Amino acid sequence: MPIQTAERFRPFGTTIFAEMSRLAAEHNAVNLSQGFPDFDGPDFVKDAAKRAIDEHQNQYARSAGVPELVTTIARRFAQRTGVAVDPMSQVTATSGCTEAIASTLLGTVNPGDEVILFEPYYDSYRACVAMTGAEARFVTLRPVNGRFTFDPEELARAFSSKTRAILVNTPHNPTGTVFTREELDQIAELCQRHNAIALSDEVYEDLTYGTPHISIASLPGMADRTVTLSSLGKSFSLTGWKVGWAITSDELSAAIRSAHQFVTFSTSTPFQHAASVALQIGEEYISELRAMYLRNRDYLGEALAEIGFDVIVPQGTYFILAEHSRVSERLGVKNDVELAIKLTSDIGVAAIPPSVFCATEGHCSNYLRFAFCKQKATLDEAIRRLRKIGS
Repeated sequence: MPIQTAERFRPFGTTIFAEMSRLAAEHNAVNLSQGFPDFDGPDFVKDAAKRAIDEHQNQYARSAGVPELVTTIARRFAQRTGVAVDPMSQVTATSGCTEAIASTLLGTVNPGDEVILFEPYYDSYRACVAMTGAEARFVTLRPVNGRFTFDPEELARAFSSKTRAILVNTPHNPTGTVFTREELDQIAELCQRHNAIALSDEVYEDLTYGTPHISIASLPGMADRTVTLSSLGKSFSLTGWKVGWAITSDELSAAIRSAHQFVTFSTSTPFQHAASVALQIGEEYISELRAMYLRNRDYLGEALAEIGFDVIVPQGTYFILAEHSRVSERLGVKNDVELAIKLTSDIGVAAIPPSVFCATEGHCSNYLRFAFCKQKATLDEAIRRLRKIGS
């Protein structure tokens, strides 16, 4: 039989998250690779979903989102950014932020266009660009003074007459960087100069640790050329619900919906109703979750440093990038992929090799990504096992 997979997907294979979770299960490893909590979200949100099911909210929802949810999203966005949006024409509910990204790119980008990605990037970004027939251009994030950032001149060179969009992720996975106002201003100025749109993935908007999150849509001239993408899963520990959204102008919303209607048509109806409840009354939960993650960040980061990693302390998200040169030398491995496999099989702790998120060969191969969105007992066991490296 000839190869059946379409050429556009052949370079990507199986996602690294599925591969590392499979390997973790095979070796009974503590899974600090895939970014999902090992605990449930709040009862008041789960109860709201049950209530919606019992109240017969079980058929297809309005394709762009149930009115209750999109109204809540619009109100919350305006409170946070000062940007007023019409909930019915400018907010689209999607099946997670991953679908929001795919539908936005499919609806706004043409073959032959160029889309700028910061590397390391979340793995679905490049695959979604490939779906459109566009070409990805890459701008490399590098560590400077303890955080990853871009070179403004390199970013400017990436823009051209073919640039249709730039995909911005802040707080950034996997580096933990929260882009500053100055960095966002540089991106915004280039978007306006080249008539490009900004796709802003802000799923970790609530998970920052002392560094304020800024939505690029709130910058002058950017409201109508930004698609703000986010979701419920990270802020409420409900990653399996897959409720996301896209906020943008009428014109860009129409483009997104032209794809969304044929990708998923609509998102789970009872979970949309529950998501509205979460966003209306969930700030106390988010505050407590953020405080727990800050403790986890510091606890895991300090332990990794003691073991021999050089830790980049994240400003946001729930991931730590740790430089592993000393550890790799001790274990006799050459790069992040080899180390991730060895830690999983021999030590019993799974992490993500971030070089798979890069187009530039070797970039970030001297780092591993560890997730700290776990119960303390889980981190305790992971740290206990990792200490075997030095024994």
